[in-house]
Amino acid sequence: MNGFFKVPHPKNEPVYSYAPGSKERALLKKALEEARTQVLDIPMYIGGEEVRSGNKKPLNPPHDHKHVLGHFHAGDKSHVEQAVNAALAARELWANLDWEYRASIFLKAAELLAGPYRYKINAATMLGQSKNAFQAEIDSACELIDFLRYNVYFMSEIYNDQPESSAGIWNRMEYRPLEGFVFALTPFNFTAIAGNLPTSAAMMGNTVVWKPANTQIYAANVIMQVLKEAGLPDGVINLVYVSGPDAGEVIFNHRDFAGIHFTGSTGVFQNMWKTIGANIHKYRAYPRIVGETGGKDFIMVHKSADAKQVATAISRGAFEFQGQKCSAASRCYIPSNLWEDVKKYLVDDLKSMKMGGTEDFGNFINAVIDEKAFDSITGYIEKARQNTMNEIIAGGKYDKSKGYFIEPTVILTKDPSSLTMCEEIFGPVLTVYVYHEENFEQTLELVDSTSPYALTGSIFAQDRYAIEMATRRLTHAAGNFYINDKPTGAVVGQQPFGGARGSGTNDKAGAKVNLLRWVSMRTIKETFVTPVDYRYPFLAE
Repeated sequence: MNGFFKVPHPKNEPVYSYAPGSKERALLKKALEEARTQVLDIPMYIGGEEVRSGNKKPLNPPHDHKHVLGHFHAGDKSHVEQAVNAALAARELWANLDWEYRASIFLKAAELLAGPYRYKINAATMLGQSKNAFQAEIDSACELIDFLRYNVYFMSEIYNDQPESSAGIWNRMEYRPLEGFVFALTPFNFTAIAGNLPTSAAMMGNTVVWKPANTQIYAANVIMQVLKEAGLPDGVINLVYVSGPDAGEVIFNHRDFAGIHFTGSTGVFQNMWKTIGANIHKYRAYPRIVGETGGKDFIMVHKSADAKQVATAISRGAFEFQGQKCSAASRCYIPSNLWEDVKKYLVDDLKSMKMGGTEDFGNFINAVIDEKAFDSITGYIEKARQNTMNEIIAGGKYDKSKGYFIEPTVILTKDPSSLTMCEEIFGPVLTVYVYHEENFEQTLELVDSTSPYALTGSIFAQDRYAIEMATRRLTHAAGNFYINDKPTGAVVGQQPFGGARGSGTNDKAGAKVNLLRWVSMRTIKETFVTPVDYRYPFLAE
């Protein structure tokens, strides 16, 4: 095709409210009912085949763990090898496809998600990951749609970024896909991340082996259905359900391993990095290592802040989706002059929150993802309870008989270096440290030095000098920093997301810089009139 093509300028997908009486509420309720009546048989997708191993594992709603949504076919190392081979076999045709045809596939996928698949993907996320209607909407519908649309736009901007040329020369920049295949390893907590990690690399001409968290497979299956309907060729993205060790043993020893796009725990990421480093001599090229990992995200409050605003930010920032966001507020520093008011508003909020299954739209709090998470989170609560420096001022109860339910829990501590102030918990647990209202600067140092992570954080203040000081002093404490807002809810195209230190490589999902990680640039210089004499003028007598 001949032409410089402009892709549609992206706009953020409007978020539906699901208010009583709304059309979208009725359609989502219907999708939930339909999903609960089915027991799906979910295959792996390798090349052009739906692969069923026969080793079937159940998928259960975390809030109703005796109900079976379906079964997925678990794979082994042989399936990873098949997926790698399928990715490599598809690579040449896909890499050579004109970029506007690749763009069309992902733009179509966005439209399918915005329209006919919206309620299916939301229902799958609500049931499989125990997200309420609003949390599912902003994640599995809107954010994933935004990733697809904005990444296509960023791709076109990258290809359009060309060098200058001097007289008699034409310089060009080619953005080649990586030489090999990309491994996408995705978490349970965001369907949008599960969709973005493989598609962002594929969009730039790479082929991908994708391993989702087992607890997200129910919605990952819908993503794959959407991509296939959008026209994604066989073998471009290969979806396998295998253990981490099985995936790692095959992929990290393969000559054609070209990169990993990862979201998950810091420990897993660091171990993978070590393995890649130990195997570096085996690879055709240096692999791209992109990871967004843990967080111990903070809300820092100045004495000039508004107590009601702070309490609302805590209620949402710490307890939406049961605190299972890498950006969720989990430590809070509140000045002594505001604490009593913040405490009153916060406790009132928590008393009003209803907890239960996602099918009841009146429930703000749902279940944590599985029994392993439940046991880990409740273990932190019990350790906090045993520490005489701590007081549990709200929540602290839990029950896993029907679903993995943990009350939103607030711990008041006198020790700013106590366990729950320092370690990532990944659940509905917030620890508060009350500091003397005149010790703002010293407390900023505490915020900066307490945690190895640096993902998100926020400052609440009316005093602009305090805001400026916090923003400057906490420069490296958070990759996404919020002023008078909760530290969650980054929007694609508005707040590119990622952190540094122990929180990852800060390659900013939802920004052009992330897509640049999935290409290898080649500079082409063409000289129109080529010299025929080696001598330069300065050599003359």
